[in-house]
Amino acid sequence: MRSICGCASAAPRIAIVVAGLLLIARLAGAQAPLPPYRIDPVPRTPAELAKLYAPAQIEILEMLNRRDRAHLARPDPPVPGLIVPNAWADDPLAYSPFPAEWPAASGYAKAIVVDQPFQAFAAYEHGRLVRWGPVSTGRKETPTPEGTFNLTWRARSRRSTDNEDWLLEWYFNFVNERGVSFHLFDLPGYPASHACVRLLLRDATWLYGWGEQWMLEEGGRAIATPGTPVVILGTYPFGAPAAWLSLDALASPRTLPPLLPSTTVRAPAPSAAAAAGSDR
Repeated sequence: MRSICGCASAAPRIAIVVAGLLLIARLAGAQAPLPPYRIDPVPRTPAELAKLYAPAQIEILEMLNRRDRAHLARPDPPVPGLIVPNAWADDPLAYSPFPAEWPAASGYAKAIVVDQPFQAFAAYEHGRLVRWGPVSTGRKETPTPEGTFNLTWRARSRRSTDNEDWLLEWYFNFVNERGVSFHLFDLPGYPASHACVRLLLRDATWLYGWGEQWMLEEGGRAIATPGTPVVILGTYPFGAPAAWLSLDALASPRTLPPLLPSTTVRAPAPSAAAAAGSDR
């Protein structure tokens, strides 16, 4: 029987409309997911930083903002804000700007890449990402050389030949004739070194133990086996805004070379450790 007010016949139509609206809302949500990051105000003091974020979260903030903990609350020069994840993950690889797989490195047991424009490094094992972290490469006057190199020799600590007041800890050289290396030092959020690649303490100690040194022939005058390949990508665009502080740039992974460039490994000096310099 037909309802006098028509409610019985209208109910199915209303249900269909509601279902359609819900479907449209779900589709819209799928097309516009929550961005992975946001920009929050920079904490004014280290105490405020510690109050806002747990220790593990501060480690992630160091990685994302390319600044060690001491510089997170006092960036100089000023920055738009602090890059913060919208969702916290336990695995730091979840925040990697690098792809999880690098096919060009699949034939190598280990390989390291440093992206200078993005101020970050990545370590791969047989082409699979195993670690990444922030860096501070060479300043404008003393840039880190672009190209492909190999780890050479390491030292738990050594004094810089540029300035004896600079103690370089967890030192792993990759340009022997120039003394350019990975090592622990301040990460202020921009390229600040004298050509070396500065690392956080946890990354410097990890790389020191993970990387492979060169193997020298008897007498130490020739290389029997090169060390772990090191690829330094690009040059830093001084004067341009920091790419890692751009939400658009963070939305896409970095592009790595389709082929791992070949290296030219130079034979060590008569006394490699003594002859090599060391920048900061």
